[in-house]
Amino acid sequence: MSALFFPSDQRRFKDHPRFAGVKIAVLIKQADSDAISVSQVEIAPGIEIPKHTHDSQIDSIYLVSGQGEAFIDGKWTIINSGDYIFVQPDTEHGVRNTGDQPMRLFIHHSPPLY
Repeated sequence: MSALFFPSDQRRFKDHPRFAGVKIAVLIKQADSDAISVSQVEIAPGIEIPKHTHDSQIDSIYLVSGQGEAFIDGKWTIINSGDYIFVQPDTEHGVRNTGDQPMRLFIHHSPPLY
Protein backbone atom coordinates (compact mmCIF):
# COMPACT_ATOMS: atom_id res chain seq x y z
CA MET A 1 0.00 0.00 0.00
CA SER A 2 1.54 3.29 -1.04
CA ALA A 3 -1.51 5.55 -0.92
CA LEU A 4 -5.25 5.14 -0.44
CA PHE A 5 -8.10 7.51 -1.25
CA PHE A 6 -11.46 7.48 0.54
CA PRO A 7 -14.03 9.76 -1.14
CA SER A 8 -16.48 11.07 1.45
CA ASP A 9 -19.49 10.21 -0.71
CA GLN A 10 -18.45 6.53 -0.70
CA ARG A 11 -17.87 6.22 3.05
CA ARG A 12 -20.16 3.62 4.65
CA PHE A 13 -21.01 3.87 8.34
CA LYS A 14 -22.04 0.86 10.41
CA ASP A 15 -23.37 0.57 13.93
CA HIS A 16 -20.50 0.69 16.40
CA PRO A 17 -19.98 -2.79 17.91
CA ARG A 18 -19.91 -1.48 21.51
CA PHE A 19 -21.86 1.79 21.68
CA ALA A 20 -25.56 2.25 20.78
CA GLY A 21 -26.24 5.52 18.95
CA VAL A 22 -22.71 5.58 17.51
CA LYS A 23 -21.82 4.84 13.87
CA ILE A 24 -18.32 4.06 12.61
CA ALA A 25 -16.56 3.96 9.25
CA VAL A 26 -13.19 2.23 9.54
CA LEU A 27 -10.81 3.58 6.91
CA ILE A 28 -7.46 1.99 7.80
CA LYS A 29 -7.40 -1.32 9.68
CA GLN A 30 -4.62 -3.32 11.25
CA ALA A 31 -4.57 -5.45 8.08
CA ASP A 32 -3.69 -2.26 6.14
CA SER A 33 -1.05 -0.86 8.51
CA ASP A 34 0.84 -2.14 11.53
CA ALA A 35 1.32 1.47 12.71
CA ILE A 36 -2.15 3.02 12.78
CA SER A 37 -5.90 2.50 12.45
CA VAL A 38 -8.09 5.36 11.23
CA SER A 39 -11.83 5.75 11.57
CA GLN A 40 -14.57 8.31 11.39
CA VAL A 41 -17.21 8.17 14.13
CA GLU A 42 -20.64 9.78 14.25
CA ILE A 43 -22.32 10.20 17.64
CA ALA A 44 -26.03 10.98 17.77
CA PRO A 45 -27.30 13.85 19.95
CA GLY A 46 -27.54 12.87 23.62
CA ILE A 47 -25.24 9.85 23.19
CA GLU A 48 -22.03 9.26 25.14
CA ILE A 49 -18.99 7.09 24.55
CA PRO A 50 -18.31 6.43 28.23
CA LYS A 51 -15.00 6.93 29.97
CA HIS A 52 -12.55 4.20 28.99
CA THR A 53 -8.85 3.52 28.42
CA HIS A 54 -6.76 1.79 25.76
CA ASP A 55 -3.99 -0.47 27.04
CA SER A 56 -1.42 0.33 24.38
CA GLN A 57 -3.00 2.76 21.90
CA ILE A 58 -2.51 6.47 21.59
CA ASP A 59 -5.88 8.03 20.72
CA SER A 60 -5.78 11.06 18.42
CA ILE A 61 -9.23 12.68 18.06
CA TYR A 62 -10.26 15.59 15.82
CA LEU A 63 -13.78 17.02 16.16
CA VAL A 64 -14.89 17.55 12.56
CA SER A 65 -18.36 18.88 13.41
CA GLY A 66 -20.74 19.22 16.30
CA GLN A 67 -20.33 20.09 19.93
CA GLY A 68 -20.16 18.23 23.16
CA GLU A 69 -17.91 17.36 26.04
CA ALA A 70 -14.79 15.24 26.38
CA PHE A 71 -13.47 13.64 29.54
CA ILE A 72 -9.89 14.94 29.69
CA ASP A 73 -7.54 15.10 32.67
CA GLY A 74 -10.20 13.91 35.11
CA LYS A 75 -12.99 16.30 34.14
CA TRP A 76 -15.56 16.92 31.41
CA THR A 77 -14.48 19.76 29.09
CA ILE A 78 -16.59 21.53 26.42
CA ILE A 79 -15.44 20.74 22.86
CA ASN A 80 -16.46 22.26 19.52
CA SER A 81 -15.75 21.78 15.81
CA GLY A 82 -12.05 22.06 15.04
CA ASP A 83 -10.90 20.97 18.51
CA TYR A 84 -8.24 18.26 18.84
CA ILE A 85 -7.65 15.77 21.66
CA PHE A 86 -4.51 13.66 22.18
CA VAL A 87 -4.76 10.77 24.66
CA GLN A 88 -1.82 8.67 25.88
CA PRO A 89 -2.27 4.90 26.51
CA ASP A 90 -3.92 3.94 29.82
CA THR A 91 -5.49 7.41 30.14
CA GLU A 92 -9.19 7.61 30.91
CA HIS A 93 -11.18 9.52 28.29
CA GLY A 94 -14.70 9.71 26.86
CA VAL A 95 -16.87 11.85 24.59
CA ARG A 96 -20.52 12.88 24.68
CA ASN A 97 -22.68 14.79 22.24
CA THR A 98 -24.49 17.61 24.04
CA GLY A 99 -25.65 19.30 20.84
CA ASP A 100 -28.72 18.82 18.67
CA GLN A 101 -26.81 17.62 15.59
CA PRO A 102 -24.64 14.53 15.04
CA MET A 103 -21.07 14.90 16.30
CA ARG A 104 -18.44 13.74 13.80
CA LEU A 105 -14.97 12.69 14.95
CA PHE A 106 -11.89 11.65 12.97
CA ILE A 107 -9.86 9.19 15.06
CA HIS A 108 -6.36 7.67 14.79
CA HIS A 109 -5.18 4.84 17.04
CA SER A 110 -1.52 3.90 17.16
CA PRO A 111 -0.75 1.05 17.21
CA PRO A 112 -3.94 -0.06 15.43
CA LEU A 113 -7.02 -0.74 17.52
CA TYR A 114 -9.12 -2.40 14.78
